[in-house]
Amino acid sequence: LAAFASTALGHGTVQGIVADDTYFQGFKLDYYYALKNGQAVPEHVGWYAEDLDNGFVSPDAYATADIICHINASPANSTATVAAGGKVDFQWTTWPESHIGPVITYVAKCEADCADADKETLKWVKIDAGGYDADTKSWAAVDMIANNNTWTATVPSTLAAGNYVFRHEIIALHGAGSENGAQNYPQCLNIAITGDGTDEPEGVLGTALYTSTDPGILFNPYTTFTEYEIPGPALY
Repeated sequence: LAAFASTALGHGTVQGIVADDTYFQGFKLDYYYALKNGQAVPEHVGWYAEDLDNGFVSPDAYATADIICHINASPANSTATVAAGGKVDFQWTTWPESHIGPVITYVAKCEADCADADKETLKWVKIDAGGYDADTKSWAAVDMIANNNTWTATVPSTLAAGNYVFRHEIIALHGAGSENGAQNYPQCLNIAITGDGTDEPEGVLGTALYTSTDPGILFNPYTTFTEYEIPGPALY
């Protein structure tokens, strides 16, 4: 029953990534039930989270820790590796076409091992973002679906090597025409960056990324418009 529940309700998560052509397991909702039942789970680079009901974080929780890496999130104990300048493919579970919106990727450098990271002190730098393409009239989330439920982000070649948490997120806007109607689906993963980069840009605390009235959060996607402002800090 528990396995069925997680399968039935579990869209909206990153179940795996491919970094520099190597696959790494993300956090699967099945693991939540296994852990509750005292069972072992495989190593995974995705952070534990309790988004069990197609779960999202709503704007009224933007000042809480849940917006950082999802509900009751805690660090993964395994780490993927990608070279600066390389690509990370984020593989989402089934995503409904009705959940239109932007796809955003952030990184936060850990002082040591990201398995010991304090999510509330991590500072996030936006390294990749897709919003609305006025020419094709297509949303990034829909483009992700068309790409086999996969979004590819390029790691900036200038970033300093080290241990990072990647925060990958879709913001669904189908209900965002009214305040508190947007739905955030943040996913965190441990990924070490290698290379010769030296840049360590200053980031933003997770609880300061968004407000409920940001133009890209309080937004009616069913009106006539030509531009959409992707929420959050400026792109690195």
